[in-house]
Amino acid sequence: MMKKRLAVLLCGAMLLGTGSVAFAEENTDAQATEAEASDESAEEEAVEVPDAAKDSYDKLQEAEKTLKTTDDHLMMEAPLSFDVPEVDGDAAYCEDNYEETDANHWHYKEYLDWDEANDAKFPESPADGQEGKKIILIVHGAHAWTTCYTEAFQKACDAVGMEVTVYDPNWDQGNQDSYIDQAINEHPDAIALIPLSADHATQQFKKITDAGIPAFCVNTTPEAEAMNYIISYTGPNDWYQMRTLADMLGEKMEGKGGVAYITHNVGGSPYYARCYGPMTELAEKYPDIETLDIQSPGFEASKVKQVVSDWITKYGDKLNAIVLADDSDQAIGAAEACEAAGRDDIVIVAAGISKQGLDLVKDGKLYGMSYQTCQGDAGLAVRTISEWFCGIDVNRVNYLRTDVVTSENTADFEPCQW
Repeated sequence: MMKKRLAVLLCGAMLLGTGSVAFAEENTDAQATEAEASDESAEEEAVEVPDAAKDSYDKLQEAEKTLKTTDDHLMMEAPLSFDVPEVDGDAAYCEDNYEETDANHWHYKEYLDWDEANDAKFPESPADGQEGKKIILIVHGAHAWTTCYTEAFQKACDAVGMEVTVYDPNWDQGNQDSYIDQAINEHPDAIALIPLSADHATQQFKKITDAGIPAFCVNTTPEAEAMNYIISYTGPNDWYQMRTLADMLGEKMEGKGGVAYITHNVGGSPYYARCYGPMTELAEKYPDIETLDIQSPGFEASKVKQVVSDWITKYGDKLNAIVLADDSDQAIGAAEACEAAGRDDIVIVAAGISKQGLDLVKDGKLYGMSYQTCQGDAGLAVRTISEWFCGIDVNRVNYLRTDVVTSENTADFEPCQW
């Protein structure tokens, strides 16, 4: 029987710039109060570590206080966690009995559950600190975001005294599996993995854990079953971020019109979160907003431009908004198509945040985007792994804080991280 444990509903009111848009008012106050209480208790509670880890932990604490992101936020900020809402039935039941426009259909994609009875098989922490430990980070593929992430991961590791080797499979599942085998053969102290496919992640993490190596899932969420082989997940709550954007979009559209979606890579957790997160949110709160189409052209601006141009031709005035999985090349392609067609009335939102996306928000070509700190993502992963090596009981699910970027608060996120 799966037990629901910690997952996150990040607070949309947290750390928003002074000019940010208000949304989801019925939930914001309660969530903000819970988040603030959690932060305060975390500050007040003294963490005890074994004597063998004290020097390492002191070094980690210093890094947490001093490392900053490019846009002047803490790189290794503490995570947030909230309880998972209840749902009737397992994953198969939810997928069979709820429509794709119902959030319950995707419950086991959005929330991470696991069986506590399996925890005994995990490698035990040496509880002697993170200094000198060797980590292998296996990313998903080449991208400007990935470069920023790996550089920040290296910087955080340097600050806490860990060594890291990075493997890049260039978006190829077979290559990523091969790198996992290679990493296991190198016997590192831990392996951190950004899984290319949520559905394939279980067998990947099972192989690492069965080899006796601590496994950490970073950045993208796996399927729920994979959590039985993962010490901890760290990264963004894509689902909540995209629901937040959907609330903002629905209000802008005054609850009516047509929306089309450009997705992330099919099969990865951002594919589900950045498409079906906003879609289910709009279906629940703005039932008169219609989904027109979903396309997965990838990340080349020219291909996205062609898809959006075709939509404009096909749907005409019925196309009122576009939701993008990426605020860089996808956003450039979508904006160019709208500009070429003279359609400055189409509202575009995206997952972010890149310099390209921020510039588009400033120019009024993007209505808004999520703030998904790349460097903070890496910093949280290194913090969590370090705490585990220090013998600290880390949360199984650790999410980043989130913000919404609009034309009124872009200065709060400059200069961009990538």
